Amino acid sequence: MSDFISVSTELLKGFGENIKLFGLTLLFSLPLGLVVTFCTTSKFKPLKWLAKTFVWIIRGTPLMLQLFVVLYVPGLLFNTPIKVRFTAALIAFVINYSCYFSEIYRGGIESVPIGQYEAGQVLGMTKGQIFFKIVLMQVVKKIIPPMSNEIITLVKDTSLARVIAVAEIIMAADRFSARGVIWPLFYTGAFFLIFNGLLTIIFGKIEKKLDYYRG
Repeated sequence: MSDFISVSTELLKGFGENIKLFGLTLLFSLPLGLVVTFCTTSKFKPLKWLAKTFVWIIRGTPLMLQLFVVLYVPGLLFNTPIKVRFTAALIAFVINYSCYFSEIYRGGIESVPIGQYEAGQVLGMTKGQIFFKIVLMQVVKKIIPPMSNEIITLVKDTSLARVIAVAEIIMAADRFSARGVIWPLFYTGAFFLIFNGLLTIIFGKIEKKLDYYRG
């Protein structure tokens, strides 16, 4: 029993790093993804194609590779290495998920019928008013399902931070396996299952709350 408690304590401490990485990634990548969307849909073609190329590169390469690039490249090119590995992981995750979120935002915005924009213009509304008063809530409803999938994927992806020695839950469990104790590696699945289960319930409630709009 004491072994179970000590293992649980260590894994819970490691999972705290996963949750911290998850929360900060969402905090920064959700608004940054919207900025990227505005760039990829800009009428200024150089900005549009630069943003599209960047998104294509990020979405087309493994997150694990991006973690190594963020950790090592600044030191190689500018002689200013990122000394805190958690910071390197956070930067890589924010860049990666901003690009994925931007494509979800773009799909949601483009799914709103053009007539909605035209109606706002007829009423004399500015582009900002049309977006925030007419388009935004329609977009939010449309993007909740793909966003929930991406956010749940993010929870699991935080375990990749161990490749650059961030002390998250899988690394904590791996330390026990090095001593010949394997079951903590399987036990980590319970932490992810419970947390993702809670997120699934939350997103389900959000979808039901927005179900009043069926446009």
